[in-house]
Amino acid sequence: MRVLITGGAGCLGSNIAEALCRQGVELCVIDNFATSRRQLVEQVPGVLVVEGSVADAALVAKTFADFRPSHVIHSAASYKDPMDWTGDAQTNVLGSINVADASAAVGVRQVINFQTTLCYGRPRSVPIPVDHPLDPVGSYGISKTAGESYLLQSEVPVVSLRIANVCGPRLSIGPIPTFYKRLKSGLPCFCTRSVRDFLDMQDFLDLLATVLQLEQAHTGCFNVSSGEGHSIAEVFREVATYLGTPEVAVDEVDPGEDDVPVVVLDPSQTEARLGWKARVSFAETIRKQLAWYDAHGVEAIYSHLKPVPAQREA
Repeated sequence: MRVLITGGAGCLGSNIAEALCRQGVELCVIDNFATSRRQLVEQVPGVLVVEGSVADAALVAKTFADFRPSHVIHSAASYKDPMDWTGDAQTNVLGSINVADASAAVGVRQVINFQTTLCYGRPRSVPIPVDHPLDPVGSYGISKTAGESYLLQSEVPVVSLRIANVCGPRLSIGPIPTFYKRLKSGLPCFCTRSVRDFLDMQDFLDLLATVLQLEQAHTGCFNVSSGEGHSIAEVFREVATYLGTPEVAVDEVDPGEDDVPVVVLDPSQTEARLGWKARVSFAETIRKQLAWYDAHGVEAIYSHLKPVPAQREA
């Protein structure tokens, strides 16, 4: 198996690269390092690292032609500036088209696409079934949904994984690193009145291994989630308790206009069709994440949401 990972130096991509390397898989990574670090993949033995953007059609075509992957994991995404519509469209839409074209040109057996749950928008039912209508929110959600649509109509088999909040090494987005960093520094925090589902990295890697091992190429969408919803206030309490500051007060505010109050995916079809089920509990998932921060620290924190007012910054 020869696997090419776009966005392979990001949180998901780098964890995948490390896992596949241990299995002896030949690896190539494309990344522009906008929200990642080159050394994360350079330290993975034997991986071929190509610096550049998936929006660069010539670079993508040449890399695919030279490496000739059997499988592609499309993890590259633009999300760090919610007002950079052009940048999001270039990476998330044109980049996905370039990946589809290059995959068809070299006969890739299976493309695995990573999709944001923002594709569903403000859900009509919770937990959200995989056949829920698409009504994406924000530049990130809109552009990722367009990219997924192009991929699913391409000439190659595409499995699109609509993924919950995956927690694991190098997580740099969301409430967990934010609360950890601020509480460690003695800074105030606030919680939005939102509910999300959280998934441990090992559960996610187990699902990915299942997809990579499919005997026949497949096209379709799958929700990847524990199926359990937890409030941001619950996350705060887990972090505060872990750090020994459970008495710290926290304000709760309504979600911003570009945020979705409740996002909990229904993974039942994924469980039935792929024989996979999340096994790590919410509390253990959070504790594992915080233990990683204890050992490695928290670096830059990104968000696909618009900045909140100054008095509420997290």
